[in-house]
Amino acid sequence: MTLTTTYRNKDISKLLSPSAVAVIGASTNPKSISGQPLAHMINCKYEGGLYPVNPQRSEVQGRKSYASVLDIPEQCDVAVIAVPRAHVPKALDDCGKAGIPFAVILTAGFIETGDDAGAAMQLELEQAIARSGVCVVGPNCVGVMNVITRAYMAFGGALSDPALRPGPLAIVSQSGGFGQSMMTFANAQGIGSNYVISCGNETGLTFFDFAHDFLERDEVKMIATYMEATTAGHELRELGQHALRVGKPILMINVGNGAAGRRAASSHTGKLTADHTLLRATFQEGGFIEISDLDELADVARLVSAGKYPKGRRVCVFTGSGGWGVLMAEHCEKNGLSLPLPEAATQDKLRGLESTFSSVGNPIDMMANYGDQYKAIECVLDDPSFDMFMVRSASGPDVGIWTDRLIATAAKTDKPIIVNWSSSPTRDVDVRMRLENSGVLCAHFAGRAARAMAIFTDFALKRERHLQAKDSPRPIAPQDLALPSSGGALSEQQSKACVARYGIRTTQEVLLSLAEIHALTSAPLQFPVAVKLASPDIPHKTEAQAVLLNIQSLAALKTAAQTVHDNGLRYAPGARIDGVSIQEMASGIEFIIGAVNDPQFGPYIMVGLGGIFTEVLGDVAHRFAPVSPAEAETMVSALRGAAMLDGVRGQAPADRAALIDAIVRLSWLITDHADHISEIDLNPIFIGPVGEGITVADALIVTPTLTPTA
Repeated sequence: MTLTTTYRNKDISKLLSPSAVAVIGASTNPKSISGQPLAHMINCKYEGGLYPVNPQRSEVQGRKSYASVLDIPEQCDVAVIAVPRAHVPKALDDCGKAGIPFAVILTAGFIETGDDAGAAMQLELEQAIARSGVCVVGPNCVGVMNVITRAYMAFGGALSDPALRPGPLAIVSQSGGFGQSMMTFANAQGIGSNYVISCGNETGLTFFDFAHDFLERDEVKMIATYMEATTAGHELRELGQHALRVGKPILMINVGNGAAGRRAASSHTGKLTADHTLLRATFQEGGFIEISDLDELADVARLVSAGKYPKGRRVCVFTGSGGWGVLMAEHCEKNGLSLPLPEAATQDKLRGLESTFSSVGNPIDMMANYGDQYKAIECVLDDPSFDMFMVRSASGPDVGIWTDRLIATAAKTDKPIIVNWSSSPTRDVDVRMRLENSGVLCAHFAGRAARAMAIFTDFALKRERHLQAKDSPRPIAPQDLALPSSGGALSEQQSKACVARYGIRTTQEVLLSLAEIHALTSAPLQFPVAVKLASPDIPHKTEAQAVLLNIQSLAALKTAAQTVHDNGLRYAPGARIDGVSIQEMASGIEFIIGAVNDPQFGPYIMVGLGGIFTEVLGDVAHRFAPVSPAEAETMVSALRGAAMLDGVRGQAPADRAALIDAIVRLSWLITDHADHISEIDLNPIFIGPVGEGITVADALIVTPTLTPTA
C-alpha cells in the first residue's frame, strides 16, 4: 500500500555538522556529564569553534569561558545545554536571542519523571521552545555525535576512544547508552558509524526526523535503531516505505512493546491481534531488518556494506570437512535457505579439476584441499542454481594465501560470499580483518553466519519486490455502503449486505418473525438449514446459544426458531429482536477473514484457519490494507494449516483462488471505509472445492462510536 506522506524534511545539517558549538553549563570536571562534551571535543580535536559558557569561571578546561551565549564572538550553530532543569528555559531564551538554531538538552527531570514537578518543568520547557524558536534535541538525552568531524555534543565514556571510525552506519536510539553500545560494538567489528543520535524525550526533533534525514544522505548506507516502544504506527510504516524507496535498510532492535493504544475489540479479528503483531507487520512491509542483538547487527551491517544483494534463498556450501559441511547445511535450512544441486555442467567442471572431491553435490566437499578451493568456487560462480555461497575457510600457515585468492574470487561475482572462519578467535586476526575489509562476512559459528545470511536475504528480496512492484488493479470500484451514523455493531444481515456489495458471496437466507415461522407450511429454503437469532444486541450468537445447525425438517425448524429466540433473551434480556434467520448450510474448509482500522497503524487485514486453529493455535497472518493478490497468497501460505487447502486424506483441493479474491476484496472494503468502520469479522467462511468458491456463513461489522463533545 502506498502511504500518504506526512513527514517534512527538516534541514538539520547545521546540527549534525556545526561550525561552532557553545556548551552552556560547561564544567571544569572533564568526567562529569556537563564537562564531558567539551572534554571529548577537545581531546578528539574537533576543528570547529568551541565555546564553554559558565558565568562562574573565566576559563574551563583550558578554553576561555563566557558568561552567556550572548557574549560569544562567533555565530554558533548548536548549544549543548547541561544546566539544572530550572535554568533550561532561560538558556533556551538566550539561544534564541543569540540566533543559535539548535540546542541539545542533556538535562533530565522533565516529563519522564512522571511527577507533577516534572510535568510543570516540561510545560515551561515547551513554552521556552516556542518563544525562542530554537530546534531542540532532548531533553534527557545523551546527545548528538558526528564521528566524521568529531562534533561530540554528548557525554559517554565511548566518546573518549580515539579509534572510533566513521563509516556507513547511522544510529538513532531511544536509549542513549544502548546507542553508544551499538556504535562501539560495530566499531570493534570493523563497521564505522558516521552519526549517533540519542533522542531523549523527543520534545523537539524526533526519531523519525533523524531517520528520514539519514536515508537521504549519501554517506549513510544503513540505519541502526533501538526503539523501546511507539504509538506512531503510521509514521513507522511511512519510514519503512522511505527506506525501501532509497534501498537502505533500517536495522531495528525493538523491545518492550506494551499495549500501544489498543482498545477492547468486538470482533475475533481484533482479539487475535497481539500488541506486537502490527509492529511485526510494519517490519515485514517496510525496509526494516529486525535484529535480536548486537552480533546480528554487526553481521548484517557487513553484508549491507558489501552491497551484494542475493536474488533468492539458494546457497551453495563449500567445505573441506564432511562434518562441517553437514552442520553448515543444516543451519542454512533451519534459517529458510535451500541447498539445490549444481547443474550437471557445473559438476562436470568440478570433476575436471585436478583435485579430489568427496562430493560435487551440495555441500561441495574438497576433503581439505583448500589450496584449490578458489578454483572450485570459480566453477560455480555463474551457476544459476545459486544466489550466494557459504565457505568453510582454510586454517594454518597457508591461510593468508587462501584469503588472498578468495578475495580475488569474490571480486568476480555480484553474489554474496560468506565465510565460516575456522581459525580460533585469537589466531590469524589480521588475515581475517583483511578478508572482512574486502567486504566478506567472516563468522566463527556456522549458525551465526546462516542467520545473518537469512535475514539479509529477507531484506534483499523485499527490496527487489519493491523495485519491481506495480500497482495491482482493484477488483471492484468503491461501493456506497450506507452505513448507520449511530455507531456500534451492525446486524448479521446488515453486515452481510455490506460484504456482498464488494462481491464476496454470503449464504442465502430468509429473515422471518417467530410468528411467521410458526405459520409456515413449507420450508423457505432447501434442508438442511441453519437457524440464527437476528439481534443487533447479540453480535456473537454462539455464546448466547442462539444458533442451531443442520435442521432437517419443518417441524425441527419451528422448534429451533423458538429455542434460539428464548436462549437469546435469556442471554441478553431486553435485547432487540429483528427476527429469526433461516440460512443455507455451507460446507468446506473453515476459515476466518477479518479487518480492523487500527487508530495508530491504519487498516489491516487478517486471515486464519477457523475453529481450533484460530482460537487455540492463533494460526493467523496479518498485512496492511489494501493487499494485492500476491500479498494475499503470501498470507495464506504463511499459515501452518495452509496445506489443508491442497486436499488431505482424499479430499478435493479447495478453491484457493476464491479465498485469495475474498481477502483482496475485503481489504479494499476496509480501505475505502476506514473512517466509518472499525472492525469486520467474516467468521466462519467455508472454502469449497476448486471452482465452487467461498461462502460467508456469518459476518459482523462494527462502526465507531462517536465520543460526545463537551
